[in-house]
This record gives sequence, C-alpha cells and structure tokens, in this order.
Amino acid sequence: MPITATPLTDTEIRTAKPRNKEYSLFDGLGLSLLVKPNGSKLWRYRYKHPSLSKRVLMGLGRYPAMSLAQARRKRDEGNSLLNTVSENSGLGIDPQSYWKQLKIDSDNEHNNNFEHVTRLWLEVKSSRVSKAHATDIIRSLENDVFPTIGKVPVASLTAKILIDTLKPVEKRGALETVKRLCQRINEVLSYAANTGLISVNPATGIKEAFKQPTKTNFPSIEPSELPAFLFRLAHTNTSSITRALIEWQLHTMARPSEAAGARWDEIDLENALWVIPAHRMKKQKEHIVPLSKQVLAILAFLETSTGHREHLFPGLRNPRQPVHAQTANAAIKRMGYHGSMVAHSMRSVASTVLNEHNFQPDVIEAALAHLDNNEVRRAYNRAQYLTQRREMMQWWSDFIDQSKLNYNNNLSNK
Repeated sequence: MPITATPLTDTEIRTAKPRNKEYSLFDGLGLSLLVKPNGSKLWRYRYKHPSLSKRVLMGLGRYPAMSLAQARRKRDEGNSLLNTVSENSGLGIDPQSYWKQLKIDSDNEHNNNFEHVTRLWLEVKSSRVSKAHATDIIRSLENDVFPTIGKVPVASLTAKILIDTLKPVEKRGALETVKRLCQRINEVLSYAANTGLISVNPATGIKEAFKQPTKTNFPSIEPSELPAFLFRLAHTNTSSITRALIEWQLHTMARPSEAAGARWDEIDLENALWVIPAHRMKKQKEHIVPLSKQVLAILAFLETSTGHREHLFPGLRNPRQPVHAQTANAAIKRMGYHGSMVAHSMRSVASTVLNEHNFQPDVIEAALAHLDNNEVRRAYNRAQYLTQRREMMQWWSDFIDQSKLNYNNNLSNK
C-alpha cells in the first residue's frame, strides 16, 4: 500500500531550516515543499499525466507568498482536473496544460482591453479621417472614457457599463459630446466584433439611453455686418500672420482647420489653385480652390515672411507646425465678436451673399466642399464647375474689397 504522508503544518513549514542539500517536506496527494540551501521554500506538485503515462513535477509558487492553504487548493484543483473526463479525449485533463491555457486566455483578455483595442481601431480609422479629427477622437476618449473603462477587456463590457461610463458626461450637460462618444465607442466595439475579439457589439443602441442634443448653428453675423467686421479686422491688435489667416479663410471659404494647415506645397501658383489633399479634408476628398487676385496678394505677402516654412501660417511657438485651428477664433473673440461670430461662420456669410446674388447653388456647394451624395454627379461637378467657381471666387473677393471700401468711405464722409 502507498505510504500516506502526514499533512504539514504552518509551524513546521515556517521553522524548516536550510541544509547543505535541498530536501522536500511532503503534504500528501502530490503536494510537497522544496527547501533549498539558500533558504528558499518552493511548492511542488507531482502527478501522473493522464495520456502520456509519465510523472509530471511542476512548481506552484513560493512560500510564504503562496500559503499552505493556497497550495492545497491548487493541488486539489489539479487532482480534480485529472479526475474530470475530457469530452475530446475521454481522459482526464492535464493540469499543467489547462493552467497554461488559462494564463494565455487571461493575458489575451488583458491585452484586449478597451484602450488597446481603441488604438488598434484608430490606426485603421486614421486612414479615412484628417489628422486633426483623429486627434480629436482620441482626446475625447482619453478625457471621458479611458479613465473608467480603458483597462476593462472588451469582452467584459456591457451596455450598462458603457451607459454608466457616459452618464457623468451627460450630467455636466455635454450632450453633443455624449453623442460623439456613443458613436466612437460603437465603432470601436464594432471593430472588435469584426476582428473576432467579441461576438456581439454591446454599444449598438446605447445612444438611446441619453438625451439628444439640440442642434445649433454656428453664431454668425449678417452679411450687412461684414463691412464693420472687415474694418475691425484691419484695425485689430493682432499679428499680421493671424490677420492674413482670417482673410485667407474668408476669401477661400475654407474650414478653419483647412486654412490653418495650408502648406506651400499645396499651392499651384502657375494655375492659381490651392489643392488641399484628401487627408486634410473633412470628407476625405481632395478639394481644389481657385485663387482670386486678392488671395494671390495674400500669398505674396506671406511669401516674404513664411515662404521658407512648410506652412503658410506656422505656429509661433513651434514654426515647424501650423498655427492651431482655433487661432482665428481667438482673434475674432478679441475683436469683440464673442458669442456672435466664429471663424467657421465666415463660410455661411459667403454662402448667404452668393446665394442672394443668384450664383448657382451647386457651384456654391462645390466651393464649400459640400459633397454631393451622387458619386457620378460629384465627379462631373468637380470638373464642370471649376471655371464657374473661379469666376465666382473672384466675384466674392471683389465683393469683400468693395464692402471694405464702401465702409471706409462712409466713415470718411461722416
């Protein structure tokens, strides 16, 4: 009959002294404690492999980090696995292989936390959006999502967890931010589902748990107020580069980020065109802007001061980078237009004026880089409208100059 070991006690383990050679203390049922000459005490588990018919000796951990009770629970779990018949083999389950797989699964689950998967998704998403938009996406998640669920495995996320994460954002009244975060979280978890990390996307309907933001337009001045705006711009206490940026955006009808990020290698002086590459456009489609005589004059002014830089409007602190997209907004606010005018609304002023003067709506939309949903018509319009847009853009620049002149003349006559 096999010899049954007398179970160990905590006192016996704690007081076991090292010897010249390592030796073992046996607890029974395959569990033993190896005492090494340097004083280390290591738990060992010995068992017979269920399919290979050989003895396996594996380490469980170090004493006292792993207590006697913990070691016994691990041994008992191993023996239970050996006595569990596998559906695949009809034999017991090998504890060492089982525990190794558990660790692999646990590591994979940890590596596939929400933040990690988000950054994998963003690598794909970045090929379809502008650099500024990609930065906005990750910053919003870093601010309001990662602190709560960034380290949570995507497989553990539920709709309730996601909703609870965004509730504080809703409570502070940032409903537009909640809307964007719902959309971004949904895209991340859709990516996780499509790549096999999860079976179902739990974010599909979470937007329905929140109040919807009220749609508001950018604050804007009326076209009749444009002359006064131009007068203030000419006399504002701001840098000549910032003033040129605002004028550039006004004349070209570009979005703030597109104008601020303008590069010299995008300018085709020979054909008087500004060719904005797709990756810098909101809709990820190349946009061509015919340059009026007034815009060419702005370029001539800039060439003397920033022509040696990559960007038309280099940053003050870091000239290797363009000015921030909010630079124009900050200047407009200082001009006294806080709450009544932003840089983006210069586009709406241009659109209103051009529509009032009966320019073809499709040509105006093309100038504003508003994409036609019809792919074939969009390609046709892009080529067909360039000549008409060139004429319209020159008319718009002339209108700006005439507005400025009329306002100055009225002031002089008073």
